[in-house]
Amino acid sequence: MSGTTVLPRQAAARLAGTPVFALLGAALLIVAFAELVLGPVKLGPGDLLAVLLGEGERGPSAILLQIRLPRAVLGLAVGFGLALSGCAMQGVLRNPLADPGLIGVTAGAAVGAVSVIVLGNYFMGDLPAPVRPYALPLGAFIGGMLVTGFVFSLSRRSGGTNVAMLILAGVAVNAIAGALIGAMVYISDDQQLRDLTFWSMGSIASGNWMQVSVTTALAMAATLGLLTMGRSLDLFQLGERAAFHAGIDIEREKWRIALMTAIAVGAVTAAAGPIGFIGLVAPHMARLIVGPAHRNVLPAAALIGGALILGADLAVRLAVPPTEPPIGLATSMIGGPFFLWLLMRRLKRGSL
Repeated sequence: MSGTTVLPRQAAARLAGTPVFALLGAALLIVAFAELVLGPVKLGPGDLLAVLLGEGERGPSAILLQIRLPRAVLGLAVGFGLALSGCAMQGVLRNPLADPGLIGVTAGAAVGAVSVIVLGNYFMGDLPAPVRPYALPLGAFIGGMLVTGFVFSLSRRSGGTNVAMLILAGVAVNAIAGALIGAMVYISDDQQLRDLTFWSMGSIASGNWMQVSVTTALAMAATLGLLTMGRSLDLFQLGERAAFHAGIDIEREKWRIALMTAIAVGAVTAAAGPIGFIGLVAPHMARLIVGPAHRNVLPAAALIGGALILGADLAVRLAVPPTEPPIGLATSMIGGPFFLWLLMRRLKRGSL
């Protein structure tokens, strides 16, 4: 399995010369605006402007500044981080089916986060209070990084990375991670079990400003790093040997991408739970719109990922108010059929 999604020429021709990024940015702003004003309590543009200028009434100010704005910021961080991680994984592995969840990075981050939730009382009691908010993202990052190092090391053959071995290792890691999470669920108390249940289904509803600040800082640092990888990812499409002769330090670039992916996925998984398919769907949608060049795909995927997360969150909030189904259900309902369509499309082309 190699190669990236083929850009439909009709789509490229149709969009040639149009301000694509301006349209994507406008779409993201519209969804973000809807995320702020729509909900069980609707706010008008005037309420939003008054609150942002510091002149709003107490009720709208509390709803916007303490609930919806941190939720929107966290959603953007999650969308950017997952979309760019998936895009980078697909590019460096030259496999359009790869994403952080498929090769086990998300599962490793989940094990790290669940370990902090269930076992944190045994070692967090000695931690200084200012450090404790960082324990969950740190645990998720360590889990994601360990899995990333393990699957990349295991799949290394003859100086290169065997993609089939990488995916099979990811399948095994996902199974092991599922067993470990199941064991920790078994030993958790009632409150921990409740926290784990809601966390495992994915949600950006519980984000407070402290959590959002930590997550956003880590995710955006990784996001900015991944946005600079366009040239390297384009050269990877020519094959590792050709990329090496073009001046790329293959192994160093792989580990840079793996490190930034682990940071991004670990941070957003700790804050929002394991949210699947954004890392798979957003890069493919970006390629359909802007073509295969990663200097365009990376920023387009980030904008699409942010819009998808905010759109999914808005959908679950408005579906059956005042209850809010987990956002992971919405992304899986979109991503699952998309993944099957992608598999069948590649089967017809004989590229699987």
